[in-house]
Amino acid sequence: MATPGTRRVGLTGGIATGKSHVRERLAARGIPTIDADVLARAAVAPGTEGLRQVAARFGAAVLTAAGALDRAALGALVFSDEAGRRDLEAIIHPWVQHAISDWFAALPATCPYAVADVPLLFEAGFDAGYDRIIVTACTPRTQLSRVMARDGLSDTEARRRIAAQWPLADKVRRA
Repeated sequence: MATPGTRRVGLTGGIATGKSHVRERLAARGIPTIDADVLARAAVAPGTEGLRQVAARFGAAVLTAAGALDRAALGALVFSDEAGRRDLEAIIHPWVQHAISDWFAALPATCPYAVADVPLLFEAGFDAGYDRIIVTACTPRTQLSRVMARDGLSDTEARRRIAAQWPLADKVRRA
């Protein structure tokens, strides 16, 4: 748990709605921030228990020749298979949540607030652990074009990734 004086702020939103941009602007102003996506990548880095569990669940097809995670291969699997996506989240989310909790706990007592950028904050049920929640949002058309451009995805692939998250309107209502 965070020190008594630190307010926990969750930053969330849909894929490609501007979370990273907002987190970067807050960090530039000296506000402590942490990025759950970075933590999720660390959870499945070569040699980790997370990568071992992912390979055990999804097979060698999600590994590169060097034994690292092949994100494109894994993404193709989990965004077309809801049960697979849930299994992946069950491997990664607990580790990420623990790392974020440790980060908040390590903040100095003089820190008035800190921000955790957690894309699946509501979907994972982590929202109860925050004092305030900020949601980034944009139009569906903007979101789709950003996902396609940023990740080099087809319209269908981008829509699958967007559909894997809660609708933005629901997140905005809950914030």
